[in-house]
Formats: sequence, structure tokens, C-alpha cells
Amino acid sequence: MTTAEIEAADWTTREIEQQPDVWQEAFARIAAQRERLDAWLAPLLADPSLRIVLTGAGSSAYIGETLAPALTKALGRPVEAISTTAIVATPDAHLLADRPTLLVSFGRSGNSPESIGSVRLATQIVRDCHHLIVCCDGASALATYDGGGENRAMHLIMPPAALDQSFAMTSSFTTMMVSVLAVFAWDEDQAKTMIAAARNILAAPATDIEKIVSRGFDRGVILGSGSLQGIATEAALKLLEMSAGERDAYAESPLGFRHGPKFVVDDTTLVVLLTHPSSYTRRYDLDLAAELQRDDRARAVVRLDEHEALRDLGLDAAWLAPIYLIWCQRLAWHAARALGHAPDNPSPSGTLNRVVQGVTLYPFAA
Repeated sequence: MTTAEIEAADWTTREIEQQPDVWQEAFARIAAQRERLDAWLAPLLADPSLRIVLTGAGSSAYIGETLAPALTKALGRPVEAISTTAIVATPDAHLLADRPTLLVSFGRSGNSPESIGSVRLATQIVRDCHHLIVCCDGASALATYDGGGENRAMHLIMPPAALDQSFAMTSSFTTMMVSVLAVFAWDEDQAKTMIAAARNILAAPATDIEKIVSRGFDRGVILGSGSLQGIATEAALKLLEMSAGERDAYAESPLGFRHGPKFVVDDTTLVVLLTHPSSYTRRYDLDLAAELQRDDRARAVVRLDEHEALRDLGLDAAWLAPIYLIWCQRLAWHAARALGHAPDNPSPSGTLNRVVQGVTLYPFAA
């Protein structure tokens, strides 16, 4: 799309299209505060007993699920993804009082009740707790949380454009994700290739997506392994959200899919395979793709590595993940428009809101 076309489009379109530019700005912001970030993180990471937990609600939780496998590998220690909704509901099942913890919290608005509840509970329960707060609204409750003082919190605020105005998280998700990837596992070559690939896929006509949507489907199944399973979950949510629930959506790993969930495949089902770049993991993906083709039950089976703009990129899974997600965001947008929905606000009745409402936070006695 041209700049004029983007400006005239809905918020969701603009926020999908702007992602490579917002990532570039986010990387520049991190570079400007790299020395301060590293100085704050160094003594924490020097402790081999440090527990690292990635948290958020809804889409923000899936950022953690996407990053956890990559950061576990990069840091050589377990990195966990636990949603704020799980922490708030059952804090004693997830927070360990005697284990030093770095809680990495993701939030678009920074005002979701669970976002505030989880950081407060972590400070209350964990004796040695630090917070890396990653947020798109610098004036929000989460972005201004001090972790109890004593240099307990570091704040990473995203560029203003990352604060999506649409109902569905798009650029906010990917910008928070690549920012934390850059903080813990920066790779300049991977980052440059990712940005270039994103621009290429956004510049390519969405004729493949339009063809899929025109054929019709009632259910989308998104499959991915490792970091790509988190992206599959987020992609399924985008399809569900933008279509206001009229398109069912399901996410799994390719290996896990055979264990019962494969029953969902019928002639109204679109299967999207987020093919893993690792030659080892890819074998399992291709086995399943071949099996689905032999079954000949699905309306369509799409392998994203076959997209012209996505071939032979040489990206690791976590750096490839945002590119695959852009394709899935565009699929969700086109599917919603075909149903007559406005992706910016798929729930005009107010049944669902951009910032979750109606949650009461209750005091917890540790």
C-alpha cells in the first residue's frame, strides 16, 4: 500500500503495515539505553539461581510463549512463560518466595487488571523480585510501577506507534516481542534480515490470502513448533477476534496435532503450517503436511515457507516468528472483511473491550 492508502485505511491495516518501521525505531531506542539496561541486568543474570518469568494477559501472554524457547537457548537457563491471568488466579502455584525472580511483564495498555495484580503479587510474595516492564503506554499503571523501589524495576517503553488503537494487538505484539529479543539475544544480521523480509511480504500483493478467503473456510488451524507455537496461538486469536468469533480457530504444534486435535479437520478447515527453519524440526512439519495432503480432508493446507517472500531467509525461529505473524494478521483481516466485520472494532456491542473490564482483584494472604 502507498502512504496515502495506509493513512486512509482502518487502524488495523495501518498497524499491520507499519510494523517494520516501528521495530526499527524500537531497536534504536534500545541501543540508546543499552548501557543502562546491561548494567541493571548484569548482576541479576550473574546469579545462577535467578528465575526468569515472562508474563502478560491474552496476546501479551503469547509473547512470552514465543520468546521462552529462544531465550532459554540464548541464555543457557530455563525461561518460563506464565500468564498474568494464571498468576492472579493462583499466585501460590506460580510464585516462589525463596527464589530470586526477574518478572518480565508485557502490556499494550498497561492498565489491564491482571497486569497490575501480577506485579504486585510478585513483589508481595517473592522476597527478591525484580521487574522488567515492557509496555506501549508510558503513562500507564504498569509503566510507572516501581517494583517496591530500590532499583527493583526497569521500564522499556515502546515507540508511540506501537500503542495500537485497534481492538486486536498487531504492532504492539511484535514490537514488544522483538524488543525483548533484542535486549537478551541481540543479533544485528538477524534483525536486518527480519525487517527486510517484513517489508517484502507487506509489499507483496495478498493474492494468495484473497484466494484462500474467496474459497471460504469456517475454521482455521495454525500449527507451529517451539517459538512458532506461541505465534500459532496468537495467529489463531487474531482470526477469532477480527471475525468476532464467526471463524473458529485452533492452534497446536505439528506433532501434538495428531494426538486427537486432528479430528477438527474437515472440508471447511484451513490449515496453516508455520514451517520451522531448523532442518531437524522441519522434518516433523513436512511429515504432517504430507499426511494432511494424503488425507485430502482440509479445504486448504498452506505452508508459509513456500511463500515467495519467505523462502531461504536464514532466520532463526524467534526472528522469523514476526514475519509469519504478519501473514496471519493479513489473513485475519481479509477473513473479517469478507464477513462484513470492521477489524478495528469487531464487538461494537461492547461485549468485549480493547482493555479488559469487569475483573475484581482480591487481596491474597501469602
